Amino acid sequence: MRNPNLISVAIGDLRPTQMTVGMREVQEKQRRWSQLPPEGRDEFLARHMAPVIIGPKGRYYLTDHHHLARALLEAGCKNLLVNVIADVAHLDNDAFWVFADNRAWCHPYDASGQRLTFKDIPKTIMGLSDDPYRSLAGALRRAGGYAKENTPFSEFIWADFLRRRIKPRLLENDHDRAVQKALDLARSHDAKYLPGWCGPSDDN
Repeated sequence: MRNPNLISVAIGDLRPTQMTVGMREVQEKQRRWSQLPPEGRDEFLARHMAPVIIGPKGRYYLTDHHHLARALLEAGCKNLLVNVIADVAHLDNDAFWVFADNRAWCHPYDASGQRLTFKDIPKTIMGLSDDPYRSLAGALRRAGGYAKENTPFSEFIWADFLRRRIKPRLLENDHDRAVQKALDLARSHDAKYLPGWCGPSDDN
């Protein structure tokens, strides 16, 4: 039987619940998408359903997979299969954002790690701005710096940790060195409060 919670939605109609993405992460997802054979793309999309909330005026609010949605949209993909995790279309706009915030389904923080208002969250996927430290956090996880787990927006939590300790100039000019420094930081006791922390290295 068809799951009524699964819907194909135009990516351009999806509303974000965060303010930034890591554009290096987006570009990496575009690279992987471009390497898929045409016959493998439908299967890929079926395995990467995006969770959404149906909010005011019946709009679809994306609660995860913002990087994938941005990558696919820029690559010319029109639709994404979504999984409806909540339908609160009856709420007004203010009540909706309080609901999403209380469920940890939104992240109204800018590229400096500062919390802004819900009104500052962009209305389109293309309106998401770049946070280089979110990309660094993604690279750190892939390098084994921390484990993937279910804490909402865990990569952004790591991004904020790294933002306070790695200078923007290093990140801009030498990404590989920034990742190595991030690995050293991730293995320190300073990082032990972070989601997915894997423990200190032998020399810490």
